[in-house]
Amino acid sequence: MGLSPAAGEAPALSAAEFEHIRSLAYRHFGLDLRPGKQSLVEARLRKQVLRRGFASFEQYCRHLEAGGGADALAEMGDALTTNFTNFLRETPHFEFLRDVVLPQLASRPSVEIWSAGCSSGEEPYSILFTLAEALGSTAAVRILATDVSTRALKTAEQGIYRADRLAGLPQPWFRRYFLLGGGKWAGHYRVKPACRQRIEWRRFNLVTDPVPPARYPVVFCRNVMIYFDRPTQEAVVQRLASALEPGGYLLIGHSESLSRMEHPLEYVKPAIYRKAGKGSR
Repeated sequence: MGLSPAAGEAPALSAAEFEHIRSLAYRHFGLDLRPGKQSLVEARLRKQVLRRGFASFEQYCRHLEAGGGADALAEMGDALTTNFTNFLRETPHFEFLRDVVLPQLASRPSVEIWSAGCSSGEEPYSILFTLAEALGSTAAVRILATDVSTRALKTAEQGIYRADRLAGLPQPWFRRYFLLGGGKWAGHYRVKPACRQRIEWRRFNLVTDPVPPARYPVVFCRNVMIYFDRPTQEAVVQRLASALEPGGYLLIGHSESLSRMEHPLEYVKPAIYRKAGKGSR
């Protein structure tokens, strides 16, 4: 007869329970948890299992399968994904946006861009600052910033970052786009309200949620598809391509590639693809 863990003691994750979690993570988030990830999954989900009072990971999985609440499922997705990013990450993308894309959009009354997989906000804020520098601070700019992680979105919407997270940003940007914290927020900066208001934050699952009806000239989806297997990657790229206007650009992470995938996009340069068309409405 098996023994249940003592109160407050973390249960161990069995091979069968790991397979159950793998199935849940794949169905709901498209996450491809490889067999070697069992100890990592156990460490990342242990807190949720204990906090919710389950005696085993299998009880936790059955709770999720039975519709135990969107919050519990979202917490699992939060725990299993890594939200690492920084401002102006993969700088060539922002240079391409400034030097190649924005001249094509200069005649438009407004510019809208989708940051899919925005994590803790550094990417959409970097896009916004790049647009403001090129088009002027009063230009009509809107950014849709989405992520599957509610935890990351909360951080992004607050727009508060330690000073070391802003290292490498042009010095004038600190004055134009940030407020310096004081008191308990000493050593932190907060994105100015006028900037935060130009970004719409929305929880969005790239695998299951309906694609936004708008068509965008640029979609950023960087360092997200590394979590997916090939069939899921192809499905996500098809969905992202459907959100692009003719001539629009998809920017992915430099560690990612669309080679050997079925997709409707043209290769432009590493990590940049274009949808066929004239490129303006």
